[in-house]
Formats: sequence, structure tokens, C-alpha cells
Amino acid sequence: MNSADGAAVVVGVDGSEPALRAVRLAAAEAARRNRPLRVVHGFIWPLLRVPVDQAVAGPPGAGLRHQAERLVADAVAEAEATAPGLRVTGEIIDGEASAVLLGETPTAVLVVLGDRGLGGFASLVVGSVAVQVATYADCPVLVARGEEHPGGPVVVGVDGSPTSRRAVAFAAEQASLRGTGLHAVHAYKHPASLGPGDMQPLVYDESELREEEQRVLAESLAGVHDRHPDLAVTHEVVRARPVAALTAASKRALLTVVGGRGRGELSGLLLGSVSQGVLHHSASPVAVVRAPD
Repeated sequence: MNSADGAAVVVGVDGSEPALRAVRLAAAEAARRNRPLRVVHGFIWPLLRVPVDQAVAGPPGAGLRHQAERLVADAVAEAEATAPGLRVTGEIIDGEASAVLLGETPTAVLVVLGDRGLGGFASLVVGSVAVQVATYADCPVLVARGEEHPGGPVVVGVDGSPTSRRAVAFAAEQASLRGTGLHAVHAYKHPASLGPGDMQPLVYDESELREEEQRVLAESLAGVHDRHPDLAVTHEVVRARPVAALTAASKRALLTVVGGRGRGELSGLLLGSVSQGVLHHSASPVAVVRAPD
């Protein structure tokens, strides 16, 4: 993640209610980090060669660009009301929403967006913009979905990959900033449940398998206590599909954190089958942390 001095939390807005929820989440996050908040709207209409300015004989406040200015101003006001004293700026950038937000990620500390929206934000169940930005962003991406469960931990999915170790580091920082605990979930499938095309041993020992999965979890959490000595850390190894295990844990979480790519089932898609599954089903906000390309 970008930790340069002055790096902002960036939130994408489109005038929808999910985007306003993202603004409130982003404002709280920026305040916790003592970072400025940058409100960004991707203004696609010039690319489509649609007239965007008010017609000479049109009513006051008409025109697509004026509407965009108003929705950004409303989002800035929402952020300021959520976190009084927060440094908030807003900008309209010509371009498609995903491209505009991805252009912000090299210099942002975090990008926040809603799970659904208007126009280009609404093509999938979670939203094409959320999936595209989480897949390619150069910084962590926080998607405002579900709800923050008061008193709950920050939940992180662990699979032993370098990506999941980055997710653990981000989740531990989040738990520390929020004054709550960290709960690590490592889910594994029994060899007998592998598909017919998968390699599987002729003989397996359940206790040895579980010991190996416990080792994976312990290695993934190594160093967390050194960096956050006061952080309460709990963990579980569960024999289940990762999406099901993390979705269940998200029902009591303040935040659920996943790696953008991982090992085994985590690497099924560009973003990762588990990451996409959690984005679609989590009961709490989801942060996706990618490994560098």
C-alpha cells in the first residue's frame, strides 16, 4: 500500500445510496488514519460525445456536468458531516468509472467504493466497478457492503500464500486502528472432497492433515504480535469451503479482509474465486488486498 506522506483515502461516487454508504465508510477510515479524503466521480459522458453543459435556454442547474458537480458536493458534505474536521476534496474526472478509480490507486492509501451503483457501477450483483478495481488496484480496496457489526473483530482469510500474508498485515493494522481484535480463518477441504481430476493421496491421516493446516495458519500469523503487541488475536482452522467459512465469520465482523489471489481455490479467477465469493456474500464490508504484479 502507498504510505507516502499526504496519501489520501479515495472514494468513488456516482450519486447512489451505496456510494453514499461508501463515503461514510471512507470518511471514518480517513479519520482513523489521519489522512485526507478525496472524493472522485468518473464522468463518462464526454467520452460518449454527449453534450454535458447547460443549454443556453435551459433551466438553472441543468446539464450533466452540473449534476455531477452537485453529486460530488453532496458527497463531500456527507463526508464532512461523518467526520468533522476531516480534510475533504472532490473532483470530477472525465472517464469511465473503473479506469478513473484505477488511475487513483498508485498514489492512494486505500480506495473505497459501494457494492452497487448507477450506470457503470451496476452491471453485476456486486458491481463491475468493484470487481474491476479490486482486481487491478495498486492499493487495498474497501467495498461497502453488509454492515459493520459493533464489537466484532476484523476477520481475515488465511491460506499461506504471500498474498494472504499481506492481507493479514492489513487486517492487523485495521484491527489496531479500530481498537478491536483480529480473527484469522483458515479453511481447508478434506482430500476425499477433491474433484475427480485432482491428485489425492491413497492414504491420509486426518490428525496429520489438521496439524499441517494449523502450521500454515501459524506461519501466516507470524510477526503480527511483534508489530501489534496489544492486539488480541484469535484463529480457527475449519474443514469447509473458504467462501462459506469466511461468509459465516463475516456475520459478526466489523470488516472482512481477503487476499486478491492466493493458493489453491483462492486462485481460480483473476481476482480469486474466494475473493469474488466473499465480495458477493459477505455480511460486512470487505477489503481486498492484492500482491504486487
